[in-house]
Formats: sequence, structure tokens, C-alpha cells
Amino acid sequence: MVCWLGIGCHMASIAVYDGFWFMRTLALTKLSAWANILLMNTPKYHLATLREFFNKQKVATIDQLRAALGDPARCTVFRKLGELEYLSSYSHRGKYYTLKSIARFTARGLWRFGSVWFSRFGNLLDTAEAFVQRSEAGYSAGELKEMLGVKSKHALTQLVRDGRLQREKIATAYIYFSPDGSTARRQRRARSVHSKPSSAALIVTNPDLAVEEAKAAILLFSSMLNEKQRRLYAGLESLKLGHGGDAHIASLLGMDPHTVARGRQELINTECRRDAVRASGGGRLSQEKKRLK
Repeated sequence: MVCWLGIGCHMASIAVYDGFWFMRTLALTKLSAWANILLMNTPKYHLATLREFFNKQKVATIDQLRAALGDPARCTVFRKLGELEYLSSYSHRGKYYTLKSIARFTARGLWRFGSVWFSRFGNLLDTAEAFVQRSEAGYSAGELKEMLGVKSKHALTQLVRDGRLQREKIATAYIYFSPDGSTARRQRRARSVHSKPSSAALIVTNPDLAVEEAKAAILLFSSMLNEKQRRLYAGLESLKLGHGGDAHIASLLGMDPHTVARGRQELINTECRRDAVRASGGGRLSQEKKRLK
């Protein structure tokens, strides 16, 4: 009887042991099948969709990109952007994005789409640092604002605090220079030369020439130019004067400061065309003569 019970208990334990391994094997099989399904599953958010959206819109915010991809998580959007090599704007606090393949940078390394600015150098801090480092005579905050299209005073202050730039007060404005000693000395020497009146400039303070005669000569020359030439000439003279040149030239020639700034920007970005005087659509609308019946 004891032997019979022992054999029965032994057989029962074998059955329980076999059942445990069967359940464990079944669970592992299901887990393996589920993992294979995840690996073989087609991604829900395709890179082609993102690339096609950028080709149409050029720039977009993160919310616009999420809507285009079916409202995924923000981390998913940024992961896909990383695979496409994206750029974030240095204007608008970096809220706009585009692809490196879409941006068309100028010689200065900038690209603008509407009111949104992108830089080859990265964000506003990196861009301001690169511009000052590469400058001939350093820059003031106002000069950088005219070139970058955005206010850069706070970025420049942060760069000075981090030791990435140095500044010096010259006359009434702070001028920012490279942190490298030899480069900064060269920039200061160039700044001192630029701060002096240029004898080559048409608008000069010449003690041998009366102010009214100089103005008359300038106004006469400007009146002989067409609209585009007058705008570019004003921009050229503004470049010679430096900071505050737009307002000074505008008051002298009787032009709008924005027109002077536009001419100066066209010269900087080499956007001048020889054929057209005005942009397409400019000028007065054509009028049809009415004939008396």
C-alpha cells in the first residue's frame, strides 16, 4: 500500500512538473511571436510623409509636423527629424524647423523663409558668435540686428558671460570682439579705422566743401538715377556710415529708412538683378482709356 501510494505521488509530481514546463514554453512562444510581430511591423510614421510635407511647406512648427504624421508623441517627431537632418530657426525662439536639403544659404550662411531665419551655424548664440569671430572690426548689437534680422543683445550678453566673446565700450556703444587676444587686437585696430570719416565716401565732412554744396551735389546725382539705382546707392552710403546710416541717408535723400535698409541688404546678400527695376507686380496698375460714345 505504501509503495502504491509512493508511485502515485511520484507520477503526480511528474505530471505537475510537465505541466509547468508546458505553460512556461507556451508563454515564451507567445512572447517570441509578439516580439517578431513588433520587429516586422511596418512603421506607422513614415519618413516619406515628413519629407513630402517639408517639400510643400518648407518650414513648420512641431505641432504642424505632429498633425501631418497623425499626432504622434513629440519624441517620435524629433527622432524622425533627426533621421532627415533638420535645422531649427534662430528666430522665433527656435520654434520653426526645416531640412538641410531645403535651406538655401547666402554667402553669410543665412537663409530666410518669410519672417523665419535659419543659420548654417545653428541657434542664435552660435550664429552671433560666428559672425563676431569672423568679423573684420567686431560688431555692436545694432549692427548684428541689421544683419541677422533679430535682436541679439541678450545673446551677446550671454556669450560674454560664458567667455565666448569679449566686449568694449567705444564711444556710446558696446562693441563685441573675439575672445582670442590677437584676433581682438586686429578687430580693434580695424574698428578705430572705420570710426574715422572715409575720404572715399561721397558723404563726408569736408572743411573745404560747404555742407549745402555737398548736399546739392548728392541730391543732383541721386535724381539722375532710377528707382533701383537710387535704392542701391542709398544702401551703399549707409554701409559706409555704419550703425545709424539708414536713418541718416533716408533723411538726407528724402527716402524711407526701410527703402535704404532694403538697398543695403540687397548689396550684402548680392540679390541685385540688372534687368528689373522693380519686383514683378510693382508700379501703377495699367488703366484703360475710356472712349466717348
